[in-house]
Amino acid sequence: MSRPRHLDLPNAHPGHTAHFTDYRAAEIGSVTISPDGPVEAGSFASHMLVFTAGRFGVDDTGSLRICTRQVSDNGRPQFTDPRAANHVTAEASNGAKLVLDYNPKLAMRPWSRTITVTVARGFLSPGDTITIRLGDRRGGSPGMRMQTYCEARFHYLVLADVFATCNWALLPVQPGFPIVPGPPVRRLAILPTRRAPDEPFALLLRADDRWGNPAALPAGEHHLTASAPVAGLPERFTWPEGARAHRIEGLTAAAAEALTIRWDDVPSNPMRIAPGPLRPVWADLHGQSGETVGTGTIDALATYARDLAGVDAICHQGNDFQITGEGWADFNRAFDAFDQPGRFVFLPGYEWSGNTALGGDRNVIFPEAGRTIHRSCHALIEALEDEHTDALDARALHVALRAEGRPVFCIPHVGGRYANLHYAHDRALERAVEVHSDWGTFDWLFEDALAVGARVGIVAGSDGHKGRQGASHPGASQFGSYGGLTCLLAPELSRAGVFEALRRRHHYATTNAARIHADVAVTLASPAALHIDDPALGGAPDGQTAQAVMGDILAGVADDTALFEAEIMAASPIERIELRNGRELLEVIRPDGPPGNRLRVVWEGSEYRGRGRETSWIGEIGLGGGTTWGAVRAINRFNLDHRFEADATTLRFQGVTTGGFQAMEAPLSDLEGMLRIETGLVKAELPLRELLAGERRWEAGGLGRAMRAFLLPDSAPSAMRISRRIALRPGDNALYLRATFEDGSVLWTSPVYLLR
Repeated sequence: MSRPRHLDLPNAHPGHTAHFTDYRAAEIGSVTISPDGPVEAGSFASHMLVFTAGRFGVDDTGSLRICTRQVSDNGRPQFTDPRAANHVTAEASNGAKLVLDYNPKLAMRPWSRTITVTVARGFLSPGDTITIRLGDRRGGSPGMRMQTYCEARFHYLVLADVFATCNWALLPVQPGFPIVPGPPVRRLAILPTRRAPDEPFALLLRADDRWGNPAALPAGEHHLTASAPVAGLPERFTWPEGARAHRIEGLTAAAAEALTIRWDDVPSNPMRIAPGPLRPVWADLHGQSGETVGTGTIDALATYARDLAGVDAICHQGNDFQITGEGWADFNRAFDAFDQPGRFVFLPGYEWSGNTALGGDRNVIFPEAGRTIHRSCHALIEALEDEHTDALDARALHVALRAEGRPVFCIPHVGGRYANLHYAHDRALERAVEVHSDWGTFDWLFEDALAVGARVGIVAGSDGHKGRQGASHPGASQFGSYGGLTCLLAPELSRAGVFEALRRRHHYATTNAARIHADVAVTLASPAALHIDDPALGGAPDGQTAQAVMGDILAGVADDTALFEAEIMAASPIERIELRNGRELLEVIRPDGPPGNRLRVVWEGSEYRGRGRETSWIGEIGLGGGTTWGAVRAINRFNLDHRFEADATTLRFQGVTTGGFQAMEAPLSDLEGMLRIETGLVKAELPLRELLAGERRWEAGGLGRAMRAFLLPDSAPSAMRISRRIALRPGDNALYLRATFEDGSVLWTSPVYLLR
């Protein structure tokens, strides 16, 4: 039976596969929650759920299920230690014996995290109650750690099997309450990364709580100062009452090498003021809402991206096997309702979520609404009237999309499943791969693309499931990284402009939602054939040129060398820039200056490619021989539940990496002592002075899993220009940069392909 239409739950429309019954649901029983007022994200709370049995009571071995959504990062319930966090108890009003159990993948997606309360001995009569205390504080527990992200109405989904048939009824009125931001702890001032002289731009101001949720600042006066003259910029302004962000529009500047605006004591990212035919469009092309496995409504997701994250473009990528016909129609409504050329672009799309053996995850992106959804399956959809449109493997998907004869792109990515490019790759449809999201960092997916002969650009997104597209903090669950962004170099801010940038691979990617200016140019001595489409498709050239920008493909290159020039400008100092030709590392470029006394120790990598890729790091990093360090700083520490405690010589830490990296950094008193590393995966000891000769690396198996230690210079620039003459090899050359910044963010430029 389908889910009742009146429920205040995402995806409550008919046709979604039921994991419950609604047989006599109004007579099964009822549930209440107290308190039901707002709760701060990431705080400890205590709630009492009371189930009252209906006309049938609850039979011996009957049970209740209390579910939270798959992506929720509520604390893991426990039933044995009344003094510890997340303690849960249950009592029956008539003294029946109850047994509690927890399984994070028991009920059907997306409500998979399940507490089961079983009537193990006895039964309940009509009117008897079961009281479940979630975060029972009576024995000294601090309560249940609530999810770390906001939700207009967080639900506990309560189901009852009163007949002891293992067929659970969904109670008609479900308990819930709002989850709201905590106090603001971090301010951000966000500018575009480039505008032409006198071209209008906007400044976005936002303050986040400790878990990355935009939070309202107290009303009060604030000051703005610019590094160069900015017309329309007020010197002072009053923060709007209750606002979680503030946007100042209509600003212009005549010229600036690197314009920054300071909000009180917080500097913005730098912005280049220079003419050019293309404008940077900052996009997160990958997120989900609560209608599938994410959080909140699609309208709330788009509003967050536009007004709080401050991105220019998004694409919704709900799992296809969970999108009903009614759901797809509602998504298309939202795509057009929020799309506003010149202000905000909402691209239609969905995630083709095939099993890895059949091609793995692909983002399907359209330039207009109303297109056909070719699902990988109907696994969570009962209605099968459109089953004939399914594409059950990636090859079939490519055939179906090509047969439509209309513009569309696929972007392979790594989610729960990973894209299997060795099974299928379409040169016309797949012009980019996603190398970073909340799930982690996946350089290997780009290397897979090169291995199958693909000529693709590089993008990053969030694949956000927590309603925070465009500024997607991973929270405290299975996600290990802060989501990324793609900077599309587009002729205009519109669906057509974004599609043109994707078509030409004119884009670059960043992690941690970092706004970084990047520019790449490659110059040949002799003109070559410029191809927008991969020349392996057999099309004619689109022109002749000796100048290429990121994403361009030049075929028939006669030169033995090429001049590679690039500029990077960020808010954070540059740690290193890697110049690469395909899978070959040509050079590591570091800021000038000798190593200083700033120690950085990095832990990175993943277990393997699949769902269990998380690597847990637990241990100590310490100093010996009389050397001490100053304040120890965490890099890419997103899960605040994980330990990170330091004294003058020892850091005790816990972390998780999923392909990316975490790190610690501290100024050293001297280099006379020893560095000691003690973790489950790496044990090492070396004199600190050996780091003056360069970085040390300790391999730890898995996929790129290792620890590294090195010394940073006393100070480093946040902007660099590089120029290199590169020897070209026969066949494909794919020239690009991968840059790492001291704040933990990473940048990739899409390659320039030179085919000799």
